[in-house]
Amino acid sequence: MSLQKDYQLGLLYLIHLLISADGVVDENEQAAMKRIVDKENIPQSLFEEFKTAIQNSKEKDIYLTGIEYINRCTDEEKLRVFVHLYKMSEADGRVHVKEVRLLLYSIKMAGIEFNDVIQAAAKQKS
Repeated sequence: MSLQKDYQLGLLYLIHLLISADGVVDENEQAAMKRIVDKENIPQSLFEEFKTAIQNSKEKDIYLTGIEYINRCTDEEKLRVFVHLYKMSEADGRVHVKEVRLLLYSIKMAGIEFNDVIQAAAKQKS
């Protein structure tokens, strides 16, 4: 499997968990996911593969698979993933406690510093 595919799948798995963390996937979150899929040039075939893979999976298994993909990525790719997730956590206008927990725990599991994520996200806004 290519490193690019690991990055894209890891990103998709964690986005899925983030947007479903509060139990409601609203249209702003779906639109944000679509923008990320487009920005990261994720092929439709890979997106369909991802949707099929998670269909009957438990949240824990989705998380572990996503982290497995992320841990195959470079530190730069990991940072990009978490910048996307950080920004996405604000997509519905409110940040749910489960989203924060998922984000912080995943950042720790990937060996990335939260402050680095915040700084990189701030740079992208300007």
